[in-house]
Amino acid sequence: MLYVVGLGLGDERDITLRGLDAVKSCERIYLEAYTSILPGIDKARLEQLYGKPVHLAHRETVESESDTILDNADKVNVAFLVVGDPFGATTHTDLILRAKELQIPVEVIHNASIMNAIGCAGLQLYSFGITISMVFFTETWRPDSWYDKVKTNRTLGLHTLCLLDIKVREQSFENMARGRLVYEPPRFMTVNQAVEQLLEIEEKRGEGAYAPTTIAVGLARVGTRDQVVKAGTLQELLTADFGEPLHSLIIPAKMHELERDYVRLFAINKEAFDKYAELA
Repeated sequence: MLYVVGLGLGDERDITLRGLDAVKSCERIYLEAYTSILPGIDKARLEQLYGKPVHLAHRETVESESDTILDNADKVNVAFLVVGDPFGATTHTDLILRAKELQIPVEVIHNASIMNAIGCAGLQLYSFGITISMVFFTETWRPDSWYDKVKTNRTLGLHTLCLLDIKVREQSFENMARGRLVYEPPRFMTVNQAVEQLLEIEEKRGEGAYAPTTIAVGLARVGTRDQVVKAGTLQELLTADFGEPLHSLIIPAKMHELERDYVRLFAINKEAFDKYAELA
């Protein structure tokens, strides 16, 4: 059996009881290590809980060397661990399809993900539109295809969840060109960086999808005990301190009265919030 197990968002203890039973029954355990992280948790703590070694599965392992993970999985139990929920990334769907092709039984064990835990900000989940991903800009690459999705969402009265870029085991162009297997230090986009890029693209496009005075909600380490939620104008969030990763951002459309009252609990400046929330 291949078990694809969601770990949740907080720490090693957020795994479900069914998930923990499945993991403990496995001969091999792989931790997907590139689409998300458990803040402040290393694999040693997972190994202590499971009583077994955990192998890190990087992008190249999952996408190009899936045979390693699936080897003999029709005869022994193998666990593939995913931070959040197993279906939070298409890569995991691909692994399941490969297992099915090899007639390996698969069991998926779900858990909380950012896609539903984002409700902690007080915005109704069924009022969210298309989720966008914000990637780090470079000097020569500043993609803005997400802008149209934000604009469409807000036109339809739907909130936008922005998932922020994670760079793990990335190589510089120089090292790739020289064939050197040297990786850059991990980078995690902050709310501040995301807002800076949002404002840059609005200035460039000028189509009024949002403005510096648009109310937004920044979040950090959702699901952990030191979770942070702050609401304010994009201009305010540009300099707000959210601490360690992981960060997320919500650009609300016009909020229902109950949503507005709840989000106001997190306002950096309640007077400014009241003024600009009415203008959304």
